[in-house]
Amino acid sequence: MSSTSEALEGKPDTPRSTYSLFSQRVTFVVVGVLVTLAAIAWWSTVRQANSMSDMVSGLGQVGVRAPNDMTVPIFLGMWVAMMVAMMFPTVAPIVLAHRMVVQRRGEGNSPTVAFVFGYILVWSLIGVIPLIGFLAFRNLSADAADSRWLPSLAGGILIVAGAYQFTRWKSVCMKACRSPMTFLMTHNWGGGSRSAFRAGLSHGAYCLGCCWALMAVLVVVGLMNLVWMAGIALIFLAEKNWKHAVGLTKIVGAGLIALGLAVVIWPGILSNISGAAGQVATKMGDQMKM
Repeated sequence: MSSTSEALEGKPDTPRSTYSLFSQRVTFVVVGVLVTLAAIAWWSTVRQANSMSDMVSGLGQVGVRAPNDMTVPIFLGMWVAMMVAMMFPTVAPIVLAHRMVVQRRGEGNSPTVAFVFGYILVWSLIGVIPLIGFLAFRNLSADAADSRWLPSLAGGILIVAGAYQFTRWKSVCMKACRSPMTFLMTHNWGGGSRSAFRAGLSHGAYCLGCCWALMAVLVVVGLMNLVWMAGIALIFLAEKNWKHAVGLTKIVGAGLIALGLAVVIWPGILSNISGAAGQVATKMGDQMKM
């Protein structure tokens, strides 16, 4: 029997009341730390988004907002903050389960820290892909907004993101994210921080497989679009913890496909869903008052 299984079963002479008390304490600490880090990350993200609210951060804002001069280090720092803000609340169950297992083994805090670090490292490294996209579209001229290819590209991304919700890959990855104990029992590499780090990398990869498509939506509506960020974060939270998550996944997928088709057919919708249209109307109103 593996050490993980033994840790899950517990010692025969451990009183049930002691284990229950221990679980409550671990739950409070782990959830409290993750929520606190997520809150700090949201605060940082909101500040960054507000400071660049008039700059392009998505395909739907090209031609409406000013070119974005964000440097690569700032973008990657912003991306990491976004991932902490959006993903840490969703991984609380598996981090909690991992913490309880290593505690039952008699290990300290470092394996859990290593697990979380491995997880967030996956999401940090994948930030290179949206960075490449951002560098490609941030300085596009207003002519691109009036072209046919831009809304077609944006609509295509939404359609692909929606279609992925129906794939077997999505189902497999979501199952791994929704079964913390099963994941830990099948990804036990002998205990210690190094093994925990490897488990964190593996879980981060599954989480990426579960969530990358919805993250791609931000490339269309704005990487710093707080409304969409909050909505997608809530979907992630529900997909990993709600009993009706499978139905929700299909509904979200169908909605994205329909929205993508609408953007392709009626390109004007693109600026509306990205918040750019409202900004234009506000500016026009301000100019008329002057």
